[in-house]
Amino acid sequence: MSSVSDALAAAHHDPARHPAGGPDGRRAAVPGGRHHSRPDHRPAGPSLPAERAAVVDLAAIRHNVATLRSWVQPAALMAVVKADGYGHGAVPVARAAVEAGATWLGTAHVAEALELREAGISAPLLAWLHTRATPFGRAIEENVDLGVSGWELEPIAEAAQRLERPAQVHLKVDTGLGRNGATLADWPHVVRRAHELQEAGLIHVIGIFSHLAVADEEERGGETDEQLEHFHAAVEAARAAGLNPEVRHIANTPGILSRPDAHLDLVRAGLGIYGLSPFTGRAAADFGLRPAMSVTTTVANNKAVEAGQGVSYGYRYHTSAPTRLALVPLGYGDGVPRTAVAAPVAIDGRRYEVAGRIAMDQFVVDLHTEDGAVAPVGSSVELFGPASGIAADEWAAAAGTINYEVVTRIGARVPRIHVDTDPGNAAGAPTGESR
Repeated sequence: MSSVSDALAAAHHDPARHPAGGPDGRRAAVPGGRHHSRPDHRPAGPSLPAERAAVVDLAAIRHNVATLRSWVQPAALMAVVKADGYGHGAVPVARAAVEAGATWLGTAHVAEALELREAGISAPLLAWLHTRATPFGRAIEENVDLGVSGWELEPIAEAAQRLERPAQVHLKVDTGLGRNGATLADWPHVVRRAHELQEAGLIHVIGIFSHLAVADEEERGGETDEQLEHFHAAVEAARAAGLNPEVRHIANTPGILSRPDAHLDLVRAGLGIYGLSPFTGRAAADFGLRPAMSVTTTVANNKAVEAGQGVSYGYRYHTSAPTRLALVPLGYGDGVPRTAVAAPVAIDGRRYEVAGRIAMDQFVVDLHTEDGAVAPVGSSVELFGPASGIAADEWAAAAGTINYEVVTRIGARVPRIHVDTDPGNAAGAPTGESR
């Protein structure tokens, strides 16, 4: 298919009908990444169009992975698919990313990593955010590498001892973000203890990593410089303690795009693989990236109203003249930000704005016309996506948030429909500048 809009025209509301693009031919993932067969009791007859959908183009995922790889060579690339692939569907996104050359996958939670393993994905996989209830034993059994900030070393070693199998770990140092990771003061103790456990055959230190705090604000390069200095010193301290890490990684998507000196052995690409830019004022297209998600539905109602008609809760909007109001059946219950003020939306390819507050299940658009032939019931609606040219960034700006949140928060009652507008092209035609 030549475009996402063409693919959507052929899409039906059953996500299992849409292949995930994987070489094993598994069914496409629905929200949460689980696979469902068609229920036996479904009535016979033609399939209906999706009432609402988040359409994800796997060709765009592959393209973005290939493009980012061209930026970071010879470093390897980890595709981060946490939070259900930033709302895009972790399993099909992971498969597409691996097809395009991602050599690692990353998740926050072990439960997310295990879901990928259950789907048959065998690529190297790192999970880094743990609690006392994290199933470290299952992670070891399933060859999931574990990020370690310090306290996790002991329960991981205990699980490894029970299983008589060493755990593969990546030690995390806090170089300034102030979240996870061992502090610089605690780091010498962490690496000494890691070396003891490695000598005992209970762990194998695969990598050392950290996370950049302000790489998306290029004017704050001095703070990123300081983080990199701390990181390199931490690696040297680990080596002095007897460790020999195979991979060093600190660069996220903004680090990939703006700091070649942070690429090192491995980069962790999150937002970029979904075709979104981490920088204010710099579009994804500036880096050769293509948005992968389109959020679509159809007009649910269209009615004539008089001038002065209040619209939605609180009457934050009144019509200025006789007009028609179109009802869009998506709301904050679907993850559409309630705080988005005058956010853009395309109906039959024409751009409008949200009128009034977004409700739980719906919002209203003032069509600024009395012509009943404009945007009748059933007309196509796109909140953001390639067909309309509306970027998730515009919704983020309207809601006072970031594009990461806009795509990730799209809820489970909006089916993910995975399409492939460039089947057979595993490389994804990278266009990024080689570094």
